[in-house]
Amino acid sequence: MEGMSGPYVIRGSVSLPEGELMWRFSRSSGPGGQHVNTSDSQVELRFDLAETSALPEVWKARALERLAGRLVDGVVVVRASEHRSQWRNRETAAVRLAALLAEAVAPPPKPRRATRIPRGINERRLREKKQRAETKRGRSGRDW
Repeated sequence: MEGMSGPYVIRGSVSLPEGELMWRFSRSSGPGGQHVNTSDSQVELRFDLAETSALPEVWKARALERLAGRLVDGVVVVRASEHRSQWRNRETAAVRLAALLAEAVAPPPKPRRATRIPRGINERRLREKKQRAETKRGRSGRDW
C-alpha cells in the first residue's frame, strides 16, 4: 500500500502529527458481496487531543472546550466506512479529523457592531408599506 497523501493541514503551518494518530480497522456493515466478509475496510481514527503537543496551548484549550461533547477521556474519534477500499476510508477519516480540528481551533468571530438603519431606507419602507395597505384596502370594496 502507498503512503498516505498527507500531511493533513489543520490551520496555517500546523498539521496532523502522523505519530499521534491511532488507527483501527474493522469490517464495514452494509452490502459488498463476499468481499465484505474478508476485508477490514471500516476505519476508526483516534487522536488524543488532551495529550497532543502538535497544537499550540491556546488552540488545544479552545478545541477541548468546543469538542467536549465528542471527546472520550480527551480522545476524539472519527469513523469512515463509505468506501470499499480501506485506503480511501483512511483518507476520508484523516480529512474529516483535520476539518473537525480546524473548525474547533478557529478563532471566535468578531462581535457584531450594531448600526442604525439610515432614515431614508426606513422612510421608503414605511411609504411602501402604506401603499401596499392602500392597495389591499381597495380590494375590500363592495363593488367586487
